[in-house]
Amino acid sequence: MRLRVDWRVSLRLVGTVLKWLWAPMLPSLLLAVYDGTPLLPFAAPMVGTAVLGRSLEVLTDETQLRVREAFLMVALSWLGVAVAGAVPFVLAGNGALAAPVNALFESMSGITTTGATVIDDFDVYTRAAFLWRATLQWVGGLGIVVLATAVLSQLSVGGTQLMETETRTRNVDKLTPRISETARLLGGIYAGLTALQVAVLVGLGAVGLAPEMTAFDAVTHAFTTVSTSGFSPRGESLAAFSPAVQWATVPFMALGATSFVLLYFALQGNFDRLRESEEFRFYVGVLAAFSAGVATLLVVQPSSHQSLEAVVRHAVFQVVSIVTTTGYASTNFDAWTPGAQHLLFVCMFVGGMAGSTTCSIKTLRWLVVVKTFRRDLFVAASPSVVRPVRLSGAVVDEETIRDVYSYTLVGLVVFVVGTLFVVVDGARIPETVTEFEAMSATAATFFNVGPAFGLAGPFASYSAFPPSTKVALTFLMWVGRIEIVPVLVLLTPSYWLS
Repeated sequence: MRLRVDWRVSLRLVGTVLKWLWAPMLPSLLLAVYDGTPLLPFAAPMVGTAVLGRSLEVLTDETQLRVREAFLMVALSWLGVAVAGAVPFVLAGNGALAAPVNALFESMSGITTTGATVIDDFDVYTRAAFLWRATLQWVGGLGIVVLATAVLSQLSVGGTQLMETETRTRNVDKLTPRISETARLLGGIYAGLTALQVAVLVGLGAVGLAPEMTAFDAVTHAFTTVSTSGFSPRGESLAAFSPAVQWATVPFMALGATSFVLLYFALQGNFDRLRESEEFRFYVGVLAAFSAGVATLLVVQPSSHQSLEAVVRHAVFQVVSIVTTTGYASTNFDAWTPGAQHLLFVCMFVGGMAGSTTCSIKTLRWLVVVKTFRRDLFVAASPSVVRPVRLSGAVVDEETIRDVYSYTLVGLVVFVVGTLFVVVDGARIPETVTEFEAMSATAATFFNVGPAFGLAGPFASYSAFPPSTKVALTFLMWVGRIEIVPVLVLLTPSYWLS
């Protein structure tokens, strides 16, 4: 028996990630200096991660990332950044985040762009802490876009085969000759969308349409919108702002969940890629259909909203927020009618487009499932007919279809097992955890949506769950963000030994 994985190469690359973690921490440190709040929570981890990262880099001179090492690197990078990201919260010693389990939950929720929080009292935290939460999510969103195109494409996971078929791009990691250039290109689009939203939100405040909107609010909400993450420094989320802010946020959530490969071509003036993309049309159709459904249920059933505009706005906002896994709340949807709540719950399983910052199962996989099911029904009626599944005119091979079904099935199995654990473990706390609350909390964390229903509703938090449940949900966020396969591969003996 011999070890088949050169773990030193994986740790070297994880070390490179940690070595540069001081850079996203720097704005929070500077804001702490400006506000006169403690500097230690950011200064100490900045030095610590730089030293640790450099120590890991000297483990080996080898830098070639083979498939086995890539799986380990992907899994450990997200875990390592989450652990390092929790240190500022613990060192600050404020509120619920002073507890290591809560801090790790919050940090993992940040870097995986989940948006689930354990914070109840928002008044005890500094602006620097809130900026760090938002920065974690912004970095996590950028990281998953680059990861999906530059790394997961080499591992044939993350829906990359489908994305290449759908976008008519032979290799999504080669939009430019080098991966580093591709990363800079996608990072530029990502940063541009963020800057545009900051300008829009600041502009709304300047013209009096958003009197509550400060420059700090604009930056933190732009960071967590384009990354489809949902952390807000306000306990009321987007309900703390005017309808104009809520309407203005919807398109940025939708763009964050749109394939960045297609956005790249659109910015090049090639809008045919968008028009011809079946996934994009399916994605827009899903948003429209669910928005219409929720709005209809709120109209025909008793609702607390006083006007048709408010009903439409909250329906559209919440559907886009949940489908794109952003997780913002424009209203307390936990008080909606059961029909509207359950339809919104279904939205958690959809997700945005492949190659975006979003998570969940994703519209591209659902599109393949729908097309394959229709094909199977047709072939059942006409057994002698050969009818391939096509995406935007290109044939999807049967192996890829099996991968889609396998991923979807495994995802649903993990969801069921997670729900069972939350229900059983929740019996140890005074509050009763209902089955629907457990289902929504599991789906909201595993599919990286954020807020759930009941105990973890949009204006509540996950603080009421026992520590063991929080650890389990933290694990689900990690597994869900890197799309299951890299973690499951690490659990197989054949991966490690031969």
